Order: sequence, then C-alpha cells, then structure tokens
Amino acid sequence: MASVKKDDRLTSSQSFMCVGFAGFFSKTFTSPLEVVKIKSQVGTFHCKRGFLQSFLLIYQNEGLRGFWKGNLASCLRLIPYTAVHLTTYKKLVHLHMDELGFISQWRAILAGGLAGAVAALTTYPLEVAETRLIAQNCRQPVYMGVVHTISKIYRNEGLLALYRGFSLTLLGAIPFSIGCYAVHMNLDKLWQEPSFRFTPLQNFINGCLAAGVAQTLSYPFETVKRKMQAQSARLPHLGGVDVHFTGTMDCFIQVVKNKGVLSLWNGLTANTIKVVPYFGLLFTCFEMCKQVSLYRNGYIVSPLSYKLTPGVDQSLGPSELEEAKRYLKNRDFGSSLGKC
Repeated sequence: MASVKKDDRLTSSQSFMCVGFAGFFSKTFTSPLEVVKIKSQVGTFHCKRGFLQSFLLIYQNEGLRGFWKGNLASCLRLIPYTAVHLTTYKKLVHLHMDELGFISQWRAILAGGLAGAVAALTTYPLEVAETRLIAQNCRQPVYMGVVHTISKIYRNEGLLALYRGFSLTLLGAIPFSIGCYAVHMNLDKLWQEPSFRFTPLQNFINGCLAAGVAQTLSYPFETVKRKMQAQSARLPHLGGVDVHFTGTMDCFIQVVKNKGVLSLWNGLTANTIKVVPYFGLLFTCFEMCKQVSLYRNGYIVSPLSYKLTPGVDQSLGPSELEEAKRYLKNRDFGSSLGKC
C-alpha cells in the first residue's frame, strides 16, 4: 500500500532505524485523530456528538494528555511489527517469484497481506493494550501503562483476552487487499500515463488514495475488533463499549440492530483526515533520515540535498562501497611507496 521504498544504499539497520523514526514521529503527531477514531469505534460517551465535539469532550474530561493515550503502545508495536512484516514479506515474495525474478502485482499484494497477518499476530497484545488505554479515562485509570495493561489483562482475563478479535484482522485483510489492488489497477487511467513515469508526488497521492479506499472497505471489521478488544466484564461500564455482545457475529448483529449499519463506520472521518498527514510525515521523516544515512555512507555530498558524490558508483551496497574505498586507499598508498 503506502510504504517507503527500499534503497539498497542503506544498511539493514539504517533502513530499520529510518522506518522506526518515521513511524514514531508520524504516529505521535496524528495521535489525537487516532484517539478520536478508536473512541468512536468503541462507542465511548465522548463521541456521541460528532467529530469536532469529540475533541472538546476529551479535552474537558481528560486534558491534553488524553489525546496521546496509548501512543506508547502504538509506537512500541511499530518496531516488532515492521521487523516481522519485512522479513515475512521478503520470504513470501521470494517463494512466488518466477525464474526471471518477477512477481505479479496481485501476488505481491497477497504476500503483503499475509505478511501483515503474521506481524499482527505477533504484536496483537500491544494493539489490545492500546485500545484499553485509549478507551479508559486517564484521570480515573484502571491501567497504568503498557506493561501493566498487558499483565493485568493476562492475570484477570487469561491469555486469549490478549488475542480477542484477532480473526477480524484476517477477515478485514480481504477487503483491504481488494481495495489496494483495485486502486493500483486503475492508476494508469487516473494519471493517463504508465506507472514508471510517476513523480514522487503522484506516488504519495497514490499511496494515500489506496490507504483511504482500502481502510474504508475493511473499516467495519476494525470497528467490531476494537469493541471486542475493549469489552471486559471486569471493567467499569464493560470497558465503555456502547453495545453488549457475546462473540464476533453477535457483535455485528448488536451494532446493526441497536446503532444502525452506518455505525460500523464510526470514526471514519477522523481516520480519513489522518491519512494525508500520517503518510506525509511518514515519507518526509523517512527521507530526512535516509539523507543523513546516505551522507554518512558517502553516496551524497550533503545531508541537506540529494547531490551525488562524484566518482561514487551508486549501484554498490554500503559494504561494497566501503571495500572499494579501502582498496583505492591501499592502492594509492602502495603507489606512493613505489615512487619513494
């Protein structure tokens, strides 16, 4: 979908660091929109009066820090999620490549979906912790932090509670992947030119468009998942959920029966508004971090521009470039000794 492009001039640790930095900054900046979205999905009283009024009610009841509840859990989840997703994706792509090393766009999207499912399973307890922290009132907290939240859920509700609603992640991946595929299949028609000629701005717009369509299609599954994550008989008001249910299907039925079909898309406004600043900051921060790394590796002349270093083969990897530099240095040193 919308993701940063791999650059072979960066080491694995540098790529990971750039993705982590970009994700942390973009998530932190857009956290208020994420809080409003999740509260709307769960159905807490803050979001009964619409999008704008939700911000005011959260501020009045919880103060400014209420807009950054659960952000630490979200940021901590990003690191293992990215590592597992990239590793799994590379292996799946390699398995589906043909003899010439090519893979169809549909198979690439499918590989991305499967890799996302594996990464989600690995980090799902952190997502549950994020939902519980956001749903509670931070001035009357039941949970005091990420570790306390996970340990308390495990002690009081058991291991399965940390994976409640995970099946909806898998079900939601189907319309999500279809949305991504549908957008990518029509990009040539949208821009009236082939994809290899797209500018960075066009690629950014494409990513935001794919994210918006895919998330809208899979949104009902996420709404029910958030309700299942938040609900607990051991919490005040059952965790703040606006409907009571006994399982996945019952949750769908109760939401539609009591709140209407459109309530499955509660919080979509906040989610849609979040797309552009989130991915804009993600790409911008990644590129800033990438420029610093490329400068340190010797590929560009300054961390403030992409002007290439003269005489440097940009196709070489960092270790190959370093080895070439050592070879040239030793050769020049040998030549100077020979002249003496």
